[in-house]
Amino acid sequence: MRVLVTGGAGYIGSHLVDLLLASNHEVTVIDNLSTGKIANLAHCIEDIRFINGSILDQPLIEREVERCQLVFHLAAAVGVRHIVDRPLESLLTNSRGTENVLEACFKYWRKVLVASTSEVYGKTAKVPMSEDDDRVLGSTKVHRWGYSTAKALDEHLAFAYAAHGLPVSVVRYFNSYGPRIDPRGYGSVVASFIGSALSGQPINVHGDGSQTRCFTYVDDTARGTFLAGFREEAEGTVVNLGNPVETSIRELAQEICTLVGSSSSLNFIPYEQYYGKGFEDTKRRVPDASRAKALLDWEPTVDLATGLARTLEWWKQTY
Repeated sequence: MRVLVTGGAGYIGSHLVDLLLASNHEVTVIDNLSTGKIANLAHCIEDIRFINGSILDQPLIEREVERCQLVFHLAAAVGVRHIVDRPLESLLTNSRGTENVLEACFKYWRKVLVASTSEVYGKTAKVPMSEDDDRVLGSTKVHRWGYSTAKALDEHLAFAYAAHGLPVSVVRYFNSYGPRIDPRGYGSVVASFIGSALSGQPINVHGDGSQTRCFTYVDDTARGTFLAGFREEAEGTVVNLGNPVETSIRELAQEICTLVGSSSSLNFIPYEQYYGKGFEDTKRRVPDASRAKALLDWEPTVDLATGLARTLEWWKQTY
């Protein structure tokens, strides 16, 4: 098939491109390289069509959607700090960009997968988080919740088009990590911690580090995305893609220090010192992965210790 991947030079997107090429699909990537890297595609750049462009460029999106048969829409502004620092740009990219993609898919009747995020659940205390659970958010004055709101709007748009018959699937990512992760730490506490541990700098842990997350290795994330894009069973619904094993942020920092052999200390800093006044975090974020198992026959296969070791090996070879 002719497949379009927006955000295909990104960390998850480039792994998805690898899977598509391995299955003999013809791949076009659109990425403006704001957070993605051409280096992520260097090994396969001769095998794809790469367009350095933006999902905000409506004529470009319409032209490329018309020539493809399937769309994976992964392009987005990501990372909590990025969202807090640049709220307007982030909101426009994550809402208007998705609107452009879905509108073109509807016009030319192309199946589309929309990548979303566990941030959609907000600060709900209910765990595990099931796809049809209520969302719990803070004040609209807190930029922290702009990302959640924009991605939820993406999902609403997707399902509105689905109500008109367009084949649409949505996946929600839970703390993906692995090779090709952005070393600047945007959107990944794993990258931030590895960078600090390797340099011997103190590892900055926000709050007291007792907040938990469920870390999902990128091969599992990409495989789930691939399956959701092709399986008819996933059309018209949203699927969590996350490893349900909880790890506290403090434990993650300690495990990375041990793996690296680092003497870095843990530096506990208040959220407001880093993100600004009014920042709110989610105490626990745990996926219910039963729908992914039922619809996609998907389960995570890589545990955290193995995934961190693979990530560290890649990091040392690359940087």
